[in-house]
Amino acid sequence: MSADPITLEIIQNSLQAAADEMFAAMRKTAMSSIIYEVLDMGTGITDADGRIASSGAGIPAFIGVLDKSVQFLLSKHDDIRPGDVFITNDPWHGGVTHLNDLVLAMPVFAEGRLIAWTANIAHNSDVGGMAPGSLSGEATEVFQEGLRLPAVKLIREGVTDEAVMDIITANSRMPDFLKGDVWAAIASVRVGARRLEGLAAKYGTDTFIEAMRQFMAFGETSALAELARLPKGTFELSEEQDDGRVFKVAVTISDTEFTVDLRDNPDQDPGPTNTSRDGTMICAQMVFKSLTDPDTPANEGSFRPLKVLTREGSVFHAREPAAIGFYFETEVRVYDLIWRCLAPHIPERLPAGHFSSICGTFIGGIHPDTGRQYTIIEPQVGGWGAWDGHDGNPCIFSGFHGETFNTPAEISEARNGLFVDRMALNDAPGGEGRFTGGRGLILEYRIRTETGFVTVGYTRSRIMPWALEGGQEGSGNYVEVIRNGETQRYSFASGLDVTTDDVVRVVTSCGAGYGDPGERRPEAVEADIKAGFLSPERASEIYGRHA
Repeated sequence: MSADPITLEIIQNSLQAAADEMFAAMRKTAMSSIIYEVLDMGTGITDADGRIASSGAGIPAFIGVLDKSVQFLLSKHDDIRPGDVFITNDPWHGGVTHLNDLVLAMPVFAEGRLIAWTANIAHNSDVGGMAPGSLSGEATEVFQEGLRLPAVKLIREGVTDEAVMDIITANSRMPDFLKGDVWAAIASVRVGARRLEGLAAKYGTDTFIEAMRQFMAFGETSALAELARLPKGTFELSEEQDDGRVFKVAVTISDTEFTVDLRDNPDQDPGPTNTSRDGTMICAQMVFKSLTDPDTPANEGSFRPLKVLTREGSVFHAREPAAIGFYFETEVRVYDLIWRCLAPHIPERLPAGHFSSICGTFIGGIHPDTGRQYTIIEPQVGGWGAWDGHDGNPCIFSGFHGETFNTPAEISEARNGLFVDRMALNDAPGGEGRFTGGRGLILEYRIRTETGFVTVGYTRSRIMPWALEGGQEGSGNYVEVIRNGETQRYSFASGLDVTTDDVVRVVTSCGAGYGDPGERRPEAVEADIKAGFLSPERASEIYGRHA
């Protein structure tokens, strides 16, 4: 069949549908709530060379992993056959993120030719290491963070390598959950492979390949057209972080190139807050896509005008075997750094600062009813910043984490050894402006087990979400652990002991405000007071009005 434009468009939309079907298959068959409720996963399709051809649903930062993983697999393996499934999680072997995130990829063949790959990634509850949940703020090298899978074959021509599967499950404190989630991922890539084989058989292999090539070219054309609309020049920013380090970025925009320079940054951290170069690249890709063509699926062509400069050995380009478990808090800092650098120059597209943290919360122990190990893994929602004409959104995930969901209280209580005593909007002062930032979250977990633990990793705790045009900063992220009536506050902590009736209180930041608070409409101030977000005294102090 000839490669006419209508046929090519049908194939491209079919690729998107296949990626979405992969996502649905994984969601419906996974065992862990971090996957089937939070949707801490992603799916995608690449061409035969590992270039992203169609992105599925899921976390934006995960979609950008899959092409890099497949390209590493291709560089390592010569013997790739129909029915094979590969697995990797190591950031120096195609894994990109951290060891909890397992990437599975399957080659797709037609007429004896490798024509594409289907791939997915998801956070798994425990892959071994020095701490339950595999994450510890005390880790100093990747060996302490769990089992490393350096891009190996898990299934050979349709036959599972049981030795590899045994190694994976034997290293986990929750082997049944891990095995179930791995099989959900296998089902997902197989569903996608069948759909692509059907497309190639229906329209012809050459037409199928041409459709991917042309859509990548379209992605580049669209990106360049929008790039031409952005302000030109070099924009720079230095920002202090919660721990006192200073991160720097320089963004240079021309008609044909968008360059992000992160070379002038601190050396890699001795602890687990490092990221790989590929991970840093993903952060720049997310900002670039949101500025150029946010409404269409991402493909390799979408990012051709983007160039990212890093320095090996820095926190944004760590050398092996650096600990990397809390990579997400460093990557969200990169994402927010680029965002903040450009927001004053592109205010119609970039709002004021949001809570800008994954707010990873890990609570575990022995379930008081079943006697089994449990680990609750919760990224948290928070407030987004305001922009000209709009208040910020309350209680959604950070831009880095994407359109995912928090776990319902009923699921947390049923699956884990705790109670959810409270879930409410954060009414703390912060984020006032002509347009106000969205509210953050207050969430209280009450422990049921006698011997439990809490590990947390939050940023934007001391350095608050940044405001624009005279607005007020946001309120900050933190956790409080309440024991016997005494309250202790944390932003980063590992393996804190908790016991029956201790309370873990999560508090996420309100987004930052936009514009002079004195210019906020009186009826909007009154609505804030009525909703309980603002006291009359605070209204008088900030807005210069009495309710």
